[in-house]
Amino acid sequence: MAKPKRNPYSEELANKIIEEYQPKSVEDMQDALKDIFGPMFESMLKGEMNHHLGYESNDKAEKDTENRRNGYGKKNIHTSSGALDIQVPRDRDGSFNPKLIPKRKKDVSAIESKVIAMYARGMSQRDISSTVEDIYGFSVSHDMVSDITDSVLPDLEEWQARPLSNCYAFVFVDCMYTTIRNQYETKKYAVYTILGYTMEGTKEILGLWLNETESKHKWMQIFDEIKARGVEDIFFISMDGVSGLEEGAQAIFPNVVVQRCMVHLIRNSVKYVPSKDYKPFTQALRKVYGAPSLKACHSAFESFKQQWAAYPGAIDVWIRNFNHVEQLYDYGSAIRKVMYTTNAVESIHSSFRKVTKKGAFPNENALLKLLFLRIRELEDKWDGGHLRNWAMVMNQLLVHDHFKDRVLKYLE
Repeated sequence: MAKPKRNPYSEELANKIIEEYQPKSVEDMQDALKDIFGPMFESMLKGEMNHHLGYESNDKAEKDTENRRNGYGKKNIHTSSGALDIQVPRDRDGSFNPKLIPKRKKDVSAIESKVIAMYARGMSQRDISSTVEDIYGFSVSHDMVSDITDSVLPDLEEWQARPLSNCYAFVFVDCMYTTIRNQYETKKYAVYTILGYTMEGTKEILGLWLNETESKHKWMQIFDEIKARGVEDIFFISMDGVSGLEEGAQAIFPNVVVQRCMVHLIRNSVKYVPSKDYKPFTQALRKVYGAPSLKACHSAFESFKQQWAAYPGAIDVWIRNFNHVEQLYDYGSAIRKVMYTTNAVESIHSSFRKVTKKGAFPNENALLKLLFLRIRELEDKWDGGHLRNWAMVMNQLLVHDHFKDRVLKYLE
């Protein structure tokens, strides 16, 4: 029977617990878990107090209000890991009644797995609110959910600044747009995403960045950043047609091969083709960029230009970018299959849209927090698995003069 897949973050946490506590029995493990759940409950209770008072601890607003924090009270609760003592924040007028662990309630043994699931699955605020109502029998506002779930922000900041691998064989870059509310107006923001394939053939999202527009200058800043985080070399970058992006990428990584996405070129060219001809037009194109050799590609392209001469706008898109089609044939078929499209990163954006389409976000942190949790969910599905046919990709890189020494350098 195959080993079941597990969340890599869960395994990392488990290893840290074992290293720190050195449990020798089930009872020792239960004691370790109690140490973890205590700070989790206390952090969420602090979030509730922030929401109740309307400001965070040590905020200047505290001087201008009659009701303030008033230390902590000790409370003994019963969890699935046994009895646990926690510190519950108090306010001066005694009006704070936590929703997470209400007054006079001591048994919370049913909520731990659900609380962890809310963080791990990247639920929307509405879904988290519904889950809390299902657990406790009461509803909470979106603002309170935001206050409580903000505990993920330090993890997000650490992830955004983490060191990266020194080399990525393939990198895919793309932008998607979503909406952020700014006081009384909404604005579209570009979400910049970079997906990398490591030398071992595993997927890794290098980071997320926000900007009001997509531009080569922002991409240059991003490439500078990932270089500062440890990336020394990239073999291939697949991208759409943002003006200046190719030159910008090569300014930071001089040896990189920049490849235009064939799917984007198809989208750009079909704008000039009537809908009734979409299917035969794209089938003819597939014979061009999917030809078995460069000679066959040139032959198919000449036939394509003659067949679709009635649509000069569509043909011109491919004439202007035909060097990117020819470039594919500098490499073996396994490499071509990986580099010819940005579909891999667009698939990630498709997953993002499932949780961003519900409406505008109140601020950048709210958006990044949700996308970060979504990434964790995606990485759990990938589970560090190798890309299909990766061994053939590496073999074809090793026999290529431009990559042989670089591959050997980073595989050592």
